Amino acid sequence: MKRLIGFVVLLCVIAMTCTVFAESTPETVGASNGQVVNTSKVDTGDTAWVLISTALVMLMTPGLALFYGGMVRRKNVLGTIMQSFITIAIISVQWILFGYSLSFGPDINGIIGGLDWIGLKGVGLSPNPDYAATVPHIAFMIYQAMFAVITPALIAGAFAERMKFSAFLVFTILWSTLVYDPVAHWVWGTGGWLKKMGTLDFAGGIVVHITSGISALAAALFIGRRKGYMREPMQPHNLPMTVLGAGLLWFGWFGFNAGSTLSAGGLSAMTFVVTHTAAVSATLIWVIIEWLHRGKPTMFGTVTGAIAGLATITPASGFVGPMPALVIGLFAGGVCYTALNIKGKFGYDDSLDAFGVHGVGGTLGTIAVGFFAEKLINPSGSDGLFFGNPNQLYIQGISIISVAVYSFLATLILFKLIDLVIGIRVSEEDEIAGLDISQHEESGYTL
Repeated sequence: MKRLIGFVVLLCVIAMTCTVFAESTPETVGASNGQVVNTSKVDTGDTAWVLISTALVMLMTPGLALFYGGMVRRKNVLGTIMQSFITIAIISVQWILFGYSLSFGPDINGIIGGLDWIGLKGVGLSPNPDYAATVPHIAFMIYQAMFAVITPALIAGAFAERMKFSAFLVFTILWSTLVYDPVAHWVWGTGGWLKKMGTLDFAGGIVVHITSGISALAAALFIGRRKGYMREPMQPHNLPMTVLGAGLLWFGWFGFNAGSTLSAGGLSAMTFVVTHTAAVSATLIWVIIEWLHRGKPTMFGTVTGAIAGLATITPASGFVGPMPALVIGLFAGGVCYTALNIKGKFGYDDSLDAFGVHGVGGTLGTIAVGFFAEKLINPSGSDGLFFGNPNQLYIQGISIISVAVYSFLATLILFKLIDLVIGIRVSEEDEIAGLDISQHEESGYTL
């Protein structure tokens, strides 16, 4: 209880500090003399699309909660859903206070954004031409907030059914601040070192899926297996819930990828189409492989294949056409299926396959950019190997290695520190009872 009170007090202090620094300025909400800010560069169609996409991406986190919640045992359904749902609140606050400034604020040596935009100071109604020249700066900010929200929630799939809720909260804040925010600046921020090198990541293959997937692997290795893993049955307790979650994720992914164009036009339409194309091709190849391999196609495999395809196309979605997207989806289904089926040989317990789907899928998709990217699709991008530019493949490889190593090591260090201070894992008795009762004193089912 004392730790909880201390956490709330600390949050209030940070909020008050940011409020002092973020007093209203002409750039924030309006001119000091009451005149309206000049918003002549704002395009209403682009702004509407970005706001709609923001809502779509926000819906992905509750979708992820249902996707993950149906996959665990019934005694852990609410605890698992809570881990996803609470990130909407906690990371949104972090983002508004300082996370956005660290990610997209004025560059400091290519590594991190400065605190010039702390508390959203200077983030107002006028567009910022460095990021979105036709939508209000604050609209771009809230769109990016939804990416920051879902990324740490993805990691929770690796340690489902065995992590303390208090430790999860601390880890989520620290990881977002020390891993997500710097990597977002490297890849997407003006002046970021990977962006200057020419890295292409249209909607988060590196920033979202590689960071979360590789961190999930580190987390699974550190926290260890669930009690009874490989000895007791641990099948999903509610597959219809998982299917519903997958449908919401698929629906939201159109805002995730096509919304990243930050405009309503030809490129957003193409991105929309290739996102769906990769998802359906990955779904079909997964079902076919599973049918041949196991003798029966499963609903669980079908939705997993769809999410694998969506994760894999994410970095390439704004740089490729429909046929390359079809090929990327086929590889996504085959490679991710293999990754999930060989994890038992390595002995680690990535409970809900966060690494196998997002880490492997994000890496595969980032490599695919180096092959299939085409300036004919997106003039602001680059050509890949198949269009005469082998150097792009090299750049993508350097980006993958650097972000993966950083994410893995940073996550291990954070887990170790948190474990030393408050402990990471629930007790054996609490794990047997389930997270719903031991962490939240409630039950998902009363019948």
